[in-house]
Amino acid sequence: MRKWIIKPHESGLDALTLVDGAIPEPGPGQVRIAVKAASLNYRDQIILNGGYGQVITTDTIPASDAAGVIDAVGEGVDSWAVGDDVITVYFADWVDGPPPTGMGFGLGSPGEDGVLAEYITLPADRVVAKPKSLDYIQAATLTCAGLTAWTALTEEHPVLAGQTVLTLGSGGVSVFALQLAQAMGATVIVTTGGNDKSARLIDLGAARVINYRTDETWGETAYAATGGADKVVNAAGGDAMLQSIMAVANGGEIAVMGVFSDGDAPPPLPILMAKGASIRGTAVGGRVALQRLVEFVDTHGIAPVIHKVYGFDDVKEAYAAQASPDVFGKVVIAITN
Repeated sequence: MRKWIIKPHESGLDALTLVDGAIPEPGPGQVRIAVKAASLNYRDQIILNGGYGQVITTDTIPASDAAGVIDAVGEGVDSWAVGDDVITVYFADWVDGPPPTGMGFGLGSPGEDGVLAEYITLPADRVVAKPKSLDYIQAATLTCAGLTAWTALTEEHPVLAGQTVLTLGSGGVSVFALQLAQAMGATVIVTTGGNDKSARLIDLGAARVINYRTDETWGETAYAATGGADKVVNAAGGDAMLQSIMAVANGGEIAVMGVFSDGDAPPPLPILMAKGASIRGTAVGGRVALQRLVEFVDTHGIAPVIHKVYGFDDVKEAYAAQASPDVFGKVVIAITN
């Protein structure tokens, strides 16, 4: 079979290499998946470039999000059968509730192979049933970006019908948050850096789009227009925190999952305190939350937005596309086996 690896102690696109290997056999408690599609997330760029303070020290299959069909089961597996359609689960030890201590960085990170291979083996509890309403290409987008958006909207302070949600940008998490929040009955405001994306965001259900490049105080604009967002989904990172706080409603919540650095300005805590608002870190989610997302997607007919589908030989091009500011939705890799 063929698989992509990140070569040890290297970084960037040149570290990605397509190699041949034996088809893995499932061990006790494992299933083997014929992978049909995989998708990329911004975290895959970080891992490829040596981020998170981690270094790839052995050949590592990248990426976390995949959809496929079980084609073999190991001894003791009775929860799955050959022919079952599944999607991957991001973390090994996060079942439900708050994230556990020491959960690592998920599939496709240092020390844990990912999904960019024609066949993979995983423990039987590292997959859930694929949404019946989605094909493999669409379903391969849920594991990280879809679940992160779901967790941001449903945990601690769940979004209710009639509330206002502000999402930042048009990447995978933000577009999912727009679609899911709209299906929950919320009014959704979206920021974008390109006017060419505005019409597409409105078509997906955005009530208003604010260009953050031409409106540097976009958070204040959003607050003035809505009276404050009950939920801000900040996938943009530390640079957007000040305006996220300006945008959030009194008693609202900012769910953050973007990249932060030591150089980011500290958030203006007095404003946050005066509003009685909160900031909550969002680190993807557990297996049970992914199952709930699958049910919601099927019930509400959510169709993930695909930026472009690449072939398995074109993974480097897919990585480059995912890193581009022009990306809208998810970059997916189709796999034939």
